[in-house]
Amino acid sequence: MKISEITTPAYVIDEKKLKENLEILSYVQKESGAKILLAQKAFSAYKTYPMIGEYLSGATASGLYEARLAKEEMIEPLKGKRKIENHVFEPAFNDDEIKELCEICDHMVFNSLTQLEHHREVWEKNVKNGRLFVGLRINPEYSTQEGHEIYDPCASGSRLGIRNADLGDKLPKGVSGLHFHTLCEQGFEPLEKTFLEVESSFKRFFPTRKGEEGKIKWINLGGGHHITKEDYDREGLIKLVKRIKDTYGIEVYLEPGEAIALDAGLLVTTVMDIVKTEKYPVLILDTSAACHMPDVLEMPYRPPLRDSGEAGELANTYRLSSRTCLAGDIIGDYSFDKEIGIGDRLYFEDMAIYSMVKNNTFNGMPLPDIDIMHEDGEVEVLKRFGYDDFKMRL
Repeated sequence: MKISEITTPAYVIDEKKLKENLEILSYVQKESGAKILLAQKAFSAYKTYPMIGEYLSGATASGLYEARLAKEEMIEPLKGKRKIENHVFEPAFNDDEIKELCEICDHMVFNSLTQLEHHREVWEKNVKNGRLFVGLRINPEYSTQEGHEIYDPCASGSRLGIRNADLGDKLPKGVSGLHFHTLCEQGFEPLEKTFLEVESSFKRFFPTRKGEEGKIKWINLGGGHHITKEDYDREGLIKLVKRIKDTYGIEVYLEPGEAIALDAGLLVTTVMDIVKTEKYPVLILDTSAACHMPDVLEMPYRPPLRDSGEAGELANTYRLSSRTCLAGDIIGDYSFDKEIGIGDRLYFEDMAIYSMVKNNTFNGMPLPDIDIMHEDGEVEVLKRFGYDDFKMRL
């Protein structure tokens, strides 16, 4: 069917744009020698994993469930075709899950020396038999963000990563890599500045020659950088990765989430009612900020909406809201050239990332369908949710 015929609300993954992003990342991977991983915390639409695995080197997980998902939906389908890596990081690993994680993951990153030693008996034997690489997350204590402390791992009092002063002079036995992740929706320059800080502060862990014992053999530069955005300095990133590899002879990983599905999805919604107020007319939609795009309230931010402008910019201004009972479930104020009527459809853009992975059923709101729009324009329903999906969570 065509996008105008789908049931709403629905997330619609744009296959063509997803492929374009993957081609860019594949180019960066090939030219730089880096290994690029899908950060599943941003995009976990696993029906696309076999396609993603054809371009990238694997996936990274924030826990057991994501690690399982990558193994089942990316690694297994491509088994025998190409090597797909499975990485995992958690601030604290559950004792009941660590054994399975060691069996299904290639890289495991610990957030503290306490966690590293607490689980040593389990992970160390997997390192010795060569099937697992263990790393430590570090805190460069170098913040490059402004205004969003909730997304800043280098903010004062951060629980994420080991500070330089707390790490000691030598890598703990069995540790072969370092990991940092400090960016959020940023370009290349903040990444370069952060790495220079890491290179200076943690230099004692970098090898002076390839394969030097007791030094790192790999480094993960994290995600949060918009590699697929038009104005991103990709050649600068390629140059940096090549310098790291040439200087230290180590493997370099990148784990973007947003960059993989940036601008590759829509949230299609229908206007259910229009309520007059003393300010703007309010459009009651069959979608919700609180339920279906929670970052709108959490960050906050104003999601892009097709064929719209800022409030007052175009002839007709409306406030966009939801059918939930939450008074603050407001998506934003938008203007349009034409008047909007009940039954009209609106198209929120850049809705593949941090939407499907964060949505919820507050107020008993149905979860949106997950569709994919193929390159020929035809739309296929990948997943449809119902009452049982609401009930099973309770």
